[in-house]
Amino acid sequence: MQVNQEDRIAPQEKSANTNTLAIVAVAVAALIAGGAYYYLNSDEPTPIPEPLPLQIPEMTPDEPIEIIAAIPEPEIVEVTQAEVVEIDPLPQVEPLPSLSESDGYVHNKTVVMADGMKIEPLLVEENLVRHFVVFIDNLAQGELARKVSPLKAPNRSFTVSDITNKTYLNPDSYHRYDLYADFITHLDEQQLAATYKDLTPLLAEAFEELGYSKISFNERMLEAIDVMLAAPIIEQPIELDGISVNYQFVDPQLEALPNAQKLLVRMGPENTKKVKAALRKLKKHLDN
Repeated sequence: MQVNQEDRIAPQEKSANTNTLAIVAVAVAALIAGGAYYYLNSDEPTPIPEPLPLQIPEMTPDEPIEIIAAIPEPEIVEVTQAEVVEIDPLPQVEPLPSLSESDGYVHNKTVVMADGMKIEPLLVEENLVRHFVVFIDNLAQGELARKVSPLKAPNRSFTVSDITNKTYLNPDSYHRYDLYADFITHLDEQQLAATYKDLTPLLAEAFEELGYSKISFNERMLEAIDVMLAAPIIEQPIELDGISVNYQFVDPQLEALPNAQKLLVRMGPENTKKVKAALRKLKKHLDN
C-alpha cells in the first residue's frame, strides 16, 4: 500500500504537540504542588496576632464639611484614519498537469524561457516530455534519436565545398544551427534550473516508462551532458569522403566519434563553444 504523505506527517505533528503540552502541564503542576506543599506543610505555623480594640473618636464638627470632587476635563482623543497597508498577493503556483496532458504546459515554459526568440516553430507539437526523455537517453549513449528529437531539424540544407579535388564541409552549413545554439546560450541560468526542477516529476515519470529503475533521469541527463562536453572543437576545415547524405569524415578520429558528438562537430566551432558553455552551467545545478 502506498504511504500517503499526510498520513506520515500529521501523526508526527500531533504527537510532538501533545508531548509539548504534557511537559508544560507537568511543569505547571509541579510548581502548583510545590507551592501548596510550602504553604500547607511549614514546620513553624505562622502566629495569628490578637485583635486590638477598635477606638472610634467622636466627631462633632461645628459646620458641615463640604466635599467638592474635582472632575477632570474629558480628554479629546484625535482619531486618525488608519493607514491601509497593501499586501502583495502570493504568487499562484500553476498546477503540474499529467504527463499525457503536459504538452501545452511545457510548450509555454519553453517559450517563456526563450524570452522573445523565435523558438516556437522548432518545437514538436506532441509528447514533448517523452520525446525529450528518449532523446536524452540516447544522447547519453552517444546516439542521436532524430525521430524523437524535441526540436525540429534545420530547414537549410547541408552543403559542401569542392577545393582542388577534395570535398570539405562548407562553413556556411554551420549557420544552420545558429538559432539552436543562440537559444541555449541566451537561456537564463536560474530560470533554466527552476524550470528543470518544476518539470522533474514529469521527466521522472517518462523515464520510468522506459523501464529504468536503478538510475534516475537526472543521472542520465548528467551522462548525456558529459558525452557532449567530450566532443572536440574543430577549428580547421573538415574534409569529407563520400556522396550526398552518406558523407563521412576523412579523419578516422572524427569518424570514430559517437553520433552525438559528430552533431556538435557539424555545428561548427563557435556554436559548439556556445552549447558547451550552456551545458556546463546546467551541469553545475544538476550536480548540487
